[in-house]
Amino acid sequence: MGTTNQIALPGTDVYVLAENRLVRETLARLLRKRAGICVVGVKPATDSALDDVVASGCEVVLTDRLTAVRGGSFGQRRAEQFPRLKIVLFGMDDDPRTFWQAACLGINGYLLKDASANEIVEAVRAVAQGEAVCPPRLCMTLIQRVAQCSRTDAGEGANLATKASLTHRQMQLVELVGKGMTNKEIAADLNLSEFTVKNHIRRIMRQVDADSRHQAVEMIRAQQHL
Repeated sequence: MGTTNQIALPGTDVYVLAENRLVRETLARLLRKRAGICVVGVKPATDSALDDVVASGCEVVLTDRLTAVRGGSFGQRRAEQFPRLKIVLFGMDDDPRTFWQAACLGINGYLLKDASANEIVEAVRAVAQGEAVCPPRLCMTLIQRVAQCSRTDAGEGANLATKASLTHRQMQLVELVGKGMTNKEIAADLNLSEFTVKNHIRRIMRQVDADSRHQAVEMIRAQQHL
């Protein structure tokens, strides 16, 4: 297995950014002993260090600071100029919200505080090969979050479809109901029978799944802002 990694990853350049000097120097020594990995920089996570990271042309950044990659200038430059640059976070909390933030930033690896040295090395190798690394439990929260977003998008799509299915006459009725007019007043305004107005309003309520005429108006108005 070690031979395979050496062949697959000849000279993966890694830059180590860590707040604690002992931690970053220990990681650098560890990585330098592993075949197929070349440490091209070791620094604390500062603005100047981020410039060095970009200048180094490294493939993987190993850091314990989410703020280092969330910063405006570095994050923007990475997205625009270095989209293939891989980021591995280590020493992280087992917190779904923090993990979600990291995922939205395009982080490739997310390791918890109890990750071993070997797990960190293997994570560097994995992301260099285009894989993603994260704890299984947090991976499940990511899947659940994506599923929730998908359901929300589907619901918005259904609302837009409902809005589109309303006729011009129905939209006129919605506008007049929103003004507080009664069925009799609406009938006189549109030159319709009161019975026809009542049927139109009931049909609109069914289409948007509303319990009252006023709720139907509120729902349709909300859809107009989507």
